[in-house]
Amino acid sequence: VQLQASGGGLVQPGGSLRLSCAASGFALNRPAIGWFRQAPGKGREAVSCLSTWNDITYYPDSMKGRFTISRDEAKNTVYLEMNNLIPEDTAVYYCAADLAQSSSYALCHGRPTTWGQGTQVTVSS
Repeated sequence: VQLQASGGGLVQPGGSLRLSCAASGFALNRPAIGWFRQAPGKGREAVSCLSTWNDITYYPDSMKGRFTISRDEAKNTVYLEMNNLIPEDTAVYYCAADLAQSSSYALCHGRPTTWGQGTQVTVSS
């Protein structure tokens, strides 16, 4: 069971990025999967989570409006579309899942059991 995140980089304020998370060893048609981030000197926070069996998404209030989570079942990949990025979005972004959890809300508020390696997003002019 593995998650491989990619797509990070350096982007100017106001720009966009799309992160990808390729899953292997399990299918993205039942468990919950999500994106989390950790900025330097700060704790980890949930960005968005997705219930892959019914495509119900969850966004914490602070993340609503600029982030969109989606999946491609054929590619077994989850995406995070990030728009209108601001310097405060600078962080390492991780995808994570819990094969025993199917609720997007519960995953975002819980402790995922499977983590990808993280991808750096830097928003700077």
